[in-house]
Amino acid sequence: MMRWRQPKAQLKALWRQLLRLERPRQQPAVWRPRDTLSVGLVCLLAALLASWPLLVEPSITAGMPAPFTARAPKAARVVDSTALEERRLQLLPRTAVQVVDQQASQELQRRLDASLAQVQQLRRQGTALMPTTLTQAEQAWLLSRDPTQLASWERELRQAQLRMLSQGLSGSLAEGQLLGAATLQLETLPPPARDLGARLLTRALLGQANLRADPALSQRRIEALISQQGIPTLRVRAGDLITRQGEPVSPQALDVLDYFGLVNRRPRPLAWLSLFAQGLAAAAVMVLLLRRWRACLEPRQALLALGMLLLVQGVCLWLGPLASPLVLLVPPTLLLAQGLGTAAGLSWLAAASLLLPLGGVADLRLVLAAAVAAAGALAAGRQRSRGELLQLAVLLPTAAVLLQALLLQGRSAPAQLDLQGEALLLGGLLMAGLLLAPLVEELFGLLTRSRLLELADLERPLLRRLSSEAPGTFEHTLMIAGLAEEGARAIGADVDLVRTGSLYHDVGKLHGPHWFIENQGEGLNPHDQLDDPHASAAILQAHVDEGLKLARRYRLPRPLADFIPEHQGTLKMGYFLHQARERDPSVPESVFRYQGPRPRSRETAILMLADGCEAALRSLPPGTSEQEARAMVRQLIGARLRDGQLAHSGLSRSELELVIRAFVRVWRRMRHRRIPYPIAPRRAFSA
Repeated sequence: MMRWRQPKAQLKALWRQLLRLERPRQQPAVWRPRDTLSVGLVCLLAALLASWPLLVEPSITAGMPAPFTARAPKAARVVDSTALEERRLQLLPRTAVQVVDQQASQELQRRLDASLAQVQQLRRQGTALMPTTLTQAEQAWLLSRDPTQLASWERELRQAQLRMLSQGLSGSLAEGQLLGAATLQLETLPPPARDLGARLLTRALLGQANLRADPALSQRRIEALISQQGIPTLRVRAGDLITRQGEPVSPQALDVLDYFGLVNRRPRPLAWLSLFAQGLAAAAVMVLLLRRWRACLEPRQALLALGMLLLVQGVCLWLGPLASPLVLLVPPTLLLAQGLGTAAGLSWLAAASLLLPLGGVADLRLVLAAAVAAAGALAAGRQRSRGELLQLAVLLPTAAVLLQALLLQGRSAPAQLDLQGEALLLGGLLMAGLLLAPLVEELFGLLTRSRLLELADLERPLLRRLSSEAPGTFEHTLMIAGLAEEGARAIGADVDLVRTGSLYHDVGKLHGPHWFIENQGEGLNPHDQLDDPHASAAILQAHVDEGLKLARRYRLPRPLADFIPEHQGTLKMGYFLHQARERDPSVPESVFRYQGPRPRSRETAILMLADGCEAALRSLPPGTSEQEARAMVRQLIGARLRDGQLAHSGLSRSELELVIRAFVRVWRRMRHRRIPYPIAPRRAFSA
C-alpha cells in the first residue's frame, strides 16, 4: 500500500507544478468587432484553400488504391493519354515551328546602317575605320560615285538584306554560305559594288538570327502529325477487369474508368465539408493559442500568421509534389517565434503541417521539416542579437539537409531531391528574412529579442532626452529597472521586456519635469504654489497621457507602451486626495485615481511593485535588517494587492514572495559596506 501511495503523491505534486507553470494567467486584450471579423474571414479563406483539392480534383487518380472493383460494361476503344503525351514529348524537339522576329530583324538592319555610315565617312573624309578591308578597285569605285549613285547602291543593299531576313536567318549559318547568298542577291550590280556589298551584308548578319519558336504553331503541327500517325488507343472488351479494389490504379485504367464515367469529377460535398471544417478548426485554434500565450496579441499580428499560412498553402497547391516542406515551414516559424514567442511559432507550425496538401514520399520530408522548424523555434526564443540569428540561418539549413540526405538515402529516384539547391534556397530565404526583419517588425508590431536590446540602448533619442531634460527621473528609472529586472528573473518572467519597459515607463514626465520631486532642487515645490489638488492630480495623470503620445511618436511597440499606463494602474494619488478632502470631505476618491488600466501581465505588475518600493527601500536607515526590509516591502505589496491592482496580472502569492526577496537582495547590494581608505595629510609646500 505504501508503494502505491508514493508514486501517487509524486504524480499529484507533478500535476500541481504543471498547473503553477501554466501561462498566461491574464485575460487577452479586447479586439474591436471589425478586427475580429477580418481575422475570421481570413480563417475561412485558409479553410477554403485547405479543402480546395476536393472541389477541383477527380475522385480517383493514378497511383491511388482503387476504391472499388470495376469491369468494362461494353467493348470500346479508349484514348491512351499516357502514350499520347509521350508521343507529343518525342515529337516536340523535331516539330518546333519558327517565325520571323521583327524586333531582331530591325536590330540587324541597324547594324547594316552603321556599316554604311562608315562608308559615307570614308567617301567624305578619305579615311574611316571600315568594317571590312577594301581592295584598290573597290576604293576607286567608291570614291568615283556621286551621292545619287551611292544612295542607289545603299538602297540595293537594304533591299537585299530585307529579302534575306524575310526568309529567316539562322545564327549557325556558315560564313561562306552567307557570303554566297548575299552575292546572289546582288548579282545585278557590277563586280566592285557587288563584292563590297556582299561583304558588308555578311558582316552585319554573321552569327545572328531573327527566328523565334511559335508554341501555338508547333502544337498544331504536333497534332497534325499525331493524326497522320494515328492516336494511340486501348482496346477494351466487354467484361474486361479494369481495376481491383485495393490495388493501385494505373494510368491506362484511369483512362478507361474516365471513358465509362466511373471517375467522379464533381465536388464531393460531405468530404469537402469535412476537410473545410478541419481547416477552419486548425486556423481558429491557432489564433486562440496565439491569444492565449500572448495576451497582448494585436489583430495585425494574427493576420500576419494567417497570411503566411495562406501563402504556404497557395505555393504548395501551385507546385504540388515539387514543393519543399523545409523551405515552406522553417522561415515563417522562425519569424513568428522571434516576434511573438516560441509558443506562437510552434502553434503556427502545427496548423501549417496539418493543412499542407502533401503525400507520398513527402510525408517523411514533412516530418523532417516540422522537426527542424520546431528546433529552430525553440532556439529562436533564446537568440539575443542579429549575429546569433545569422548563425542560426546558416546552421539550420546545413543540419536539415544533412539529416534529410541521411534518412532519404537509398530511396527511389523521385525521392532523391536536389538537396544542395534546397539548402541554398532555405539559407537565402533566411538571410533575406534577416534583412527584412526590421521592416516586418515595424509594420506588424513584432518585438524580437534583438529589437528589445536595441531599444534598451541608452543612446536612443527618447532616452537621451530623458537623461538630459529630466535627469532625476532618469536616475529613478535606472534604479527601478534594476529592481524590476531582478524580480522578473526570480519568477521566470521576461527579463528583457521588463528591463526595456522600465526605461520607458516614465518618459511622459518630459512634458513638465519640474512638477516631479526627483527633478526639483532646493527651491519651492510648484505644487505648493499651484495650491489646487485637482490641478495637481491632473498633472500626474498627464504624465501617463503624454507618455503614450511619445510612445506613438517614437513608434514604441505596444508591449513597451503598455508599461506607461499599467505601472500606475488605478492607484490613488493619496497626498492630493488628502489635501482635497481637508477642503471638501465629499470629494469622491475616483477623481484622484489614475485612469489605468491595471497591470495585465506579470512584467508590468513587477514594474508597478518596483516603482512603489524603490523610494521606500532607499529611505531605510543604515541599521535596517533584512527581516525589517522584507516586512516593509511585504506591507507595500500587500497594499497593492488589497487595492486590486494585481487582480489581472497573473502573479501568484508564491511569486510575490519571490519578488519581495529579490527586491531585498537588490537593496542589500545597494547598501553594501565600504572600507574607509586612509587619507594622507597634505604636506606644506616650501620654496
